[in-house]
Amino acid sequence: MAMDALSGRREDKVRWPWSRRPQGPRETGDYISYGPMYDPEPEPDDLAVGSWHGGTPPPAASGRRTRWWWIKRGLLGALAAFVLLVLWLAITAPLSKSLQPIAPPQLTLLAADGTPIARNGAEIEAPVKVRELPPHVVEALLAIEDRRFYDHWGVDPRGVARAAWSNLTTGRTQGGSTITQQLAKFTFLTPEQNLTRKAREALIAFWLEAWLTKDQILERYLSNAYFGDNVYGLRAASLHYFYRKPENLTLPQAAMLVGMLQAPSRFAPTNNPERAERRMRMVLGAMVEGGFITAAQARSARTPRVDVRIKNDLPTGTYFADWALPQARQLTDMSYARQTIRTTLDSRLQAAARRAIERAPLGGAQVALVAMRPNGEVVAMIGGRDYARSPFNRATQAQRQPGSTFKLFVWLAALDAGWDPDDRISNLPIERGSYRPKNAGGRYSDTITLADAFARSSNVAAVRLWGEVGDNRVIGMARKLGVTSALAQGDPSLALGTSTMTLLELTAAYAGVAANSFPVTPTAFKTEDPGFLGRLFDGKSGLSGRERRAIEQMLRQAINRGTGRAAMLNAPNFGKTGTSQDNRDALFVGYAGNLVVGVWIGNDDNTPLNGVYGGGTPARIWRDFMSQALGERAPARPRPTPAPNPSGPVQPQDLPILEDIPLGDGTTLDIRDGGAIISGEVDGQPVGVRIDRNGLRLDDGARNRERPPAEATPQPAPS
Repeated sequence: MAMDALSGRREDKVRWPWSRRPQGPRETGDYISYGPMYDPEPEPDDLAVGSWHGGTPPPAASGRRTRWWWIKRGLLGALAAFVLLVLWLAITAPLSKSLQPIAPPQLTLLAADGTPIARNGAEIEAPVKVRELPPHVVEALLAIEDRRFYDHWGVDPRGVARAAWSNLTTGRTQGGSTITQQLAKFTFLTPEQNLTRKAREALIAFWLEAWLTKDQILERYLSNAYFGDNVYGLRAASLHYFYRKPENLTLPQAAMLVGMLQAPSRFAPTNNPERAERRMRMVLGAMVEGGFITAAQARSARTPRVDVRIKNDLPTGTYFADWALPQARQLTDMSYARQTIRTTLDSRLQAAARRAIERAPLGGAQVALVAMRPNGEVVAMIGGRDYARSPFNRATQAQRQPGSTFKLFVWLAALDAGWDPDDRISNLPIERGSYRPKNAGGRYSDTITLADAFARSSNVAAVRLWGEVGDNRVIGMARKLGVTSALAQGDPSLALGTSTMTLLELTAAYAGVAANSFPVTPTAFKTEDPGFLGRLFDGKSGLSGRERRAIEQMLRQAINRGTGRAAMLNAPNFGKTGTSQDNRDALFVGYAGNLVVGVWIGNDDNTPLNGVYGGGTPARIWRDFMSQALGERAPARPRPTPAPNPSGPVQPQDLPILEDIPLGDGTTLDIRDGGAIISGEVDGQPVGVRIDRNGLRLDDGARNRERPPAEATPQPAPS
């Protein structure tokens, strides 16, 4: 083995793992690597991109796919996906419908079981023609909504980019939709907010631009856009707000109407005149920027005077529906589609409320009843004795004195201040000062516990307790429980409920106590359970364990051994009576099971009631309703009926319950169980004919019903 003279290493005998020395003789030009420690430094040319040791690089492997091959396949795949997406959108988007006449919007309210209870249409007028409108009407619309309307094909990429940049840099949300896209959105699509709807919106916009002229698109837009106050279309809006045809609109009037399109309820001059004026000035400024008018014309434009002569809030036929419709319009985002919304109204409980009121001896007085769940969902509402005669809703619109039902807030304020139900307070007559209330029946004592004073509804104890805790604490407690009506400060009569409020507002406050979570907002629509974490951060208040036990103890004693004994149920019940000054209002408000119910009786002219107190007729109506609702007094077992049809005829909920109607000659008409029964006699035998959705047939039950006595035929007086 040869050795290197200097290093002493064997030469040509050691085979390192990285060595690739050939076994045969080496040819000139061959490169052999002996490893990184022994290879010479590379020449500069050897570092060039694509250079290979030994000259020509080896050929590519057979079947290897290059980067360009993948790029081409990716582009083809993306194109195929885009075509499929367009086809899917074309199938799901209402393209054919977009060229048809637009049906007027309609809103249907359903009871909780699906029974239709009200339908409400919109106020609309004849379409407008662009060529007949003053130029400044269309110019105002283009200036504020879509200045490039005549230059794009339904979607404006420049406008979308400008809106996106504004949203990123200014933090203010700005839309990039064109007039054509807005027409597609509010007339043919649902109000949902997602990318699919935006894609359909763009596709319909392209379709409209392909088949309609620009003026036709403008006419459709102006004739169908929502302008607030349940008014659709420029003609209806012009007549509603200014009592003027759209062909005669002035520049300020046109600017104000066009300015409402962004947020109709927010900028309606009937609701927010100052905000409407500011929006009008913004439209005029946009017209100046667009070159449609001069700055001098904009400055000289005066705010137009609103002239509303057409009343469009027509009654629906139901107290509950009248109250629920404004909420429903907010939920529907005012799209142009016919929509159906399910409410919380319970048809069974509504019928129970009507029966309880029909059976009550009211004389000539009016009555109202509200029933809700502790979370505020209203399940029954009676706003008066006869909706057909008076659609005024005394449950939601009448501001009346709550009487002693207001003492709930006084006693809660005392509990919050550290008082206990067993603490005593003077019950002697108040003989000093300008305000000297008296106890009902003249019953007094030296002292009385807070529990007994609440149960017996002692007026002098209530005024003294109000003075002890302070009116600020009492008013603060009422505000916490959701009372928003004005409350007299520094007035001791407040303790006896002399400040007015609605029955709905008062009942919601009691619902807050029942749920131990307040304030409670009454609603006609289902509310979602926020969950445990949601309840932790919903901003609502609650009573402490001591306070809740104490107030419920006193509310129960008020029924079981106090002024509310007429409302006593078999189940645990909690409530308070109330009678206002001079017996002008009589109330009972309380809760049992999962229901909170308020009952009010009074005269519309505010005259005193004749012998009616909160612990009398109102308490008995409350008990009658609760007995039916909780199953303590079950009504007659109803016959099986088919499921309600939401698109069927409206079923009125506020009609009086009809009994047998005499038709003469011993014949009666009985309306019940979804049909009409005509009963009479043929040859002395009772016969009944029933007419319902199943047709005409004999009624076997006629034999088992007593024939009403025939009226005596008047006999001529003896001569």
